[in-house]
Amino acid sequence: MKLNELSDNQGARHRKIRVGRGIGSGKGKTGGRGQKGQKSREGVSIAGFEGGQMPLHMRLPKRGFNNIFAKDYAEVNLGAIQKAIDSGKLTATDIDHGALKAAGLARGGKDGVRLLAKGEYSAKLNFTVAGVSASAREAVEKAGGSVTVPEIVPAAEKAKAKHRTAQNARTQA
Repeated sequence: MKLNELSDNQGARHRKIRVGRGIGSGKGKTGGRGQKGQKSREGVSIAGFEGGQMPLHMRLPKRGFNNIFAKDYAEVNLGAIQKAIDSGKLTATDIDHGALKAAGLARGGKDGVRLLAKGEYSAKLNFTVAGVSASAREAVEKAGGSVTVPEIVPAAEKAKAKHRTAQNARTQA
């Protein structure tokens, strides 16, 4: 057998139908779309349209609630952190979101990291995280470490404080 003798099995490849290429092709004139009407035209997008009947996606009841103000935390268990320390992936003593992300423990979490207490933990580390469960805080402090959760001031309070300082400046001037 030679390379130029290689070929596919019979019927393995089908020729593409060239639509709208004359009456002899069998798909000429209307190109298999029937005659006239919206669906015979190009660029029609009526997926989900049911001829004026209420579409299925609108007939079904709405379910649930999507909170647009919900915080997105990367949840990290203490057992996973201990495993990373044992394997040498995590070496720093002061741990924050960046260190956990670099070690491959924190995925996502645009609002920071939340520590959870699942698993065995014995390392003495200092954490700076957005949130911590009570049992995780207890486990870290029992091992001799500490957990710091920075206080987040809401935007409304920041604006109020800024307004107050501006008023004070005007009254003193």
